[in-house]
Amino acid sequence: MKPTDIAAPDYFHKVVDCQWACPAHTPVPEYIRLIAQGRYSDAYMINWKSNVFPGILGRTCDRPCEPACRRGRVEENPVAICRLKRVAADFKDDIKQRLPKPVPTNGKRVALVGGGPASLTVARDLAPLGYHCTVFDADPEAGGMMRTQIPKFRLPNSVIDEETGYILGLGVDFKGGHRIDSMRSLLAEKYDAIFVGSGAPRGRELDIPGRKEAASNIHIGIEWLASVSFGHVDKIGKRVIVLGGGNTAMDCCRTARRLGGEDVKVIVRSGFEEMKASPWEKEDAIHEDIPILNFLVPVAFVHENGKLTGVTFQKVKAEYDAKGRRNLVPSGEPDQTFACDDVLVAVGQENAFPWIEQDCGIEFDKWHMPKVDPKTFASTNPKVFFGGDAAFGPKNIIWAVAHGHDAALSIHKMLSGEDISERPLPEVQISSQKMGIHEWSYDNDISIDKRFKVPHRDKVVALKDIRAEVELGYDVKLALGEAHRCLNCDVQTVFSTSLCIECDACADICPMDCITFTGNGEESDLRQRLKAPSLHPDQDLYVSSDLKTGRVMVKDEDVCLHCGLCAERCPTGAWDMQKYFIEMTHAGSTCPTKSRSAA
Repeated sequence: MKPTDIAAPDYFHKVVDCQWACPAHTPVPEYIRLIAQGRYSDAYMINWKSNVFPGILGRTCDRPCEPACRRGRVEENPVAICRLKRVAADFKDDIKQRLPKPVPTNGKRVALVGGGPASLTVARDLAPLGYHCTVFDADPEAGGMMRTQIPKFRLPNSVIDEETGYILGLGVDFKGGHRIDSMRSLLAEKYDAIFVGSGAPRGRELDIPGRKEAASNIHIGIEWLASVSFGHVDKIGKRVIVLGGGNTAMDCCRTARRLGGEDVKVIVRSGFEEMKASPWEKEDAIHEDIPILNFLVPVAFVHENGKLTGVTFQKVKAEYDAKGRRNLVPSGEPDQTFACDDVLVAVGQENAFPWIEQDCGIEFDKWHMPKVDPKTFASTNPKVFFGGDAAFGPKNIIWAVAHGHDAALSIHKMLSGEDISERPLPEVQISSQKMGIHEWSYDNDISIDKRFKVPHRDKVVALKDIRAEVELGYDVKLALGEAHRCLNCDVQTVFSTSLCIECDACADICPMDCITFTGNGEESDLRQRLKAPSLHPDQDLYVSSDLKTGRVMVKDEDVCLHCGLCAERCPTGAWDMQKYFIEMTHAGSTCPTKSRSAA
């Protein structure tokens, strides 16, 4: 193998698994260390720059960072990265003075359709650069689906108001109650750029027998949640069936419990493990006495005299073909009918663009989705960009934020006369953590604590008040304990071939056996000769140049805990612990070119 090029910006970025997995690439270990130091405002601002909505995401994020967390290499549960993000939001000081100040306009006007996370991220990035950003939304207040589709017992209005307010306070013009009904008309207003972040606003229908006859008691999940949010709906029948296995279904069933539902069931066509809902969302529903029934496909709504009385289901089972693909087939068991007073249909969401006329230069694919460049987020009309659910279908808030950053960068480059396809490299700051032979400027002791549970409001109390937040968040003491579980995977082991005397002391002391001195070879061969089994070939090997004996040092990045024992033990300083602070480049930042080295 060739010596590893650690100067490549993505090399150590990928080693920081949590940050690499985050769509917005938030510097996770950095803000967790700040929380451990009690520097909550500093931790909040790192999050705010990257993911825009720390308080909101700290309660609602889908947490792609946590399955990637290196803590999962040594025990079952990762660091509670998401809930620590909330800690920064809960305990910060007033940070308004640290936000960008409104600046004079640069004469460029940008229209943003939809007031959700994608559009607000674009506005957050462009307004401080002098762009006049106008956000249009049919709802009276900013937030989009964060405000209308996430129940208040998970996400209080006060948090939404605060974090959307930070963005609108940058000089963004918000036109609430203003629905955009025509792209042609919007283009005619001569905006320099248009961003569409209108989400996936239509819930998928379930067209089975009885749907029309029992329509008054069958509700589309996301529309029903919005009606609850705005106070238009405040009750439901005692017996409720929720159809669907995603997070919207979990929100529907838990909301129904708070509006009078006593017998609330979630019924899903797939198996429990295959459900799209996050594991913790399923746990919260079960904790509130909501059973989840699996492998049942709805075949008919049962009704009498125009009134819904139940739903009939076919029992299915999973079969797999030779390629491992699942197919649900009838099990042969009798159909089952469950009595109910109301049904909430949460079987998916769809995009809807009836307001985009065919002559606007925006092409759509066979699924009626706009053709959007996945790198630049540009449509086939060079002035129109898409992001969030409107671009590629329903995902989580953090994906909408990431799309917003990328689209804002494209808009800025386009209006600056630059090639939008040229994407900047991340900013990388490198600093040695060595303070002495055995001293480091970070805490590298490995905590043996298991994951700390987030306190919850008493169930009886929580179910009586639809606006009472269920998760209470970590207090300072619990946050400190959880922060200490972080393995500081952004502090990298950096090897100097010229200083190594091949005493193998580092390999001897490594608690994970991730360092091997051996002859070079092809990667597949090298992986067979490592001291510890190489279980994940998608994780890189760190390979040195040839040492004096002709051997090379090989370190499996997959199993390294970044404990620094190799650097402490090395008598010549061939190992150093260096912190790589990696920040994505947004609109208006100094945009390094691809030729720039990260080292």
